[in-house]
Amino acid sequence: MEQKVIFLDVDGTLVLDDGSVPDSARTACIEARKNGHLIFLCTGRSKAELYDFIMEIGFDGIIGAGGGFAEIGGEMLYHHKVADEDVIHMVDYFNAHDIDFYLESNGGLYASRNLIPHLDRLIYGDVENDSFARLKKEQQPHPFIEGLIVGEANLYRSDVNKACFLESATVPFEHIKREFEGKFEVIQCTVPMFGKDSGELMVPDIHKAVAIEKVITHLGIPRENTFGFGDGLNDIEMLEYCGIGVAMGNARPQLKDIADDVTDDIQENGLYNSFKKHKLI
Repeated sequence: MEQKVIFLDVDGTLVLDDGSVPDSARTACIEARKNGHLIFLCTGRSKAELYDFIMEIGFDGIIGAGGGFAEIGGEMLYHHKVADEDVIHMVDYFNAHDIDFYLESNGGLYASRNLIPHLDRLIYGDVENDSFARLKKEQQPHPFIEGLIVGEANLYRSDVNKACFLESATVPFEHIKREFEGKFEVIQCTVPMFGKDSGELMVPDIHKAVAIEKVITHLGIPRENTFGFGDGLNDIEMLEYCGIGVAMGNARPQLKDIADDVTDDIQENGLYNSFKKHKLI
């Protein structure tokens, strides 16, 4: 069997909204690697969000921050970070407009001052006044919130891969996009609970396909031997670049339109079924 390289998005592709990995997806990854194929996570997440229960599945490398860095077998292939002056611009703008956000670095996720209460409302409900919401927070703590670093006096950091902001009640997504034109690639966020006007600020001219090309060139593997699996708009370049681009059943319509194949929903064993269909397992 000819070796393939599989590039897997995380949120909505490998990981459910509640942060868990379906058993069938875990099995698919393990079996594909047993068959000699390589699997890389290819995600908007930075390393701090790639929790142990994800990494324990076993992968051959990571493309993170939407293509901002690539790692093969624990060794960094390249790493693009946000310029210091652009971090300052971003932090000052979000604070001035009361937009909740977090900065992503490989060492941690750094939360703005009101991010946690905002996320609590989105994930658990009214934890201040609703005992059921409080109980849910105590019994089912979300790994994302648990992993956030709060209380930093200054978010002018020099190790930032990218940033994410939650939907604002007063500032439309398009206004934010215009504010950072030429400085950042501003795309809509791929995490539904953050709101439709939420977004990600990324280093310009960096996307998943750029990283995939560098990885397979380094490995000496032809493009036609690659698979890309995703569900969001930041997966468009990946699915267009890979030999076979597969959209999840729960993917955005624009992604399904450009995909070579559409599999089942993540909750309906979408990864496993597609791996079977394409004879990866």
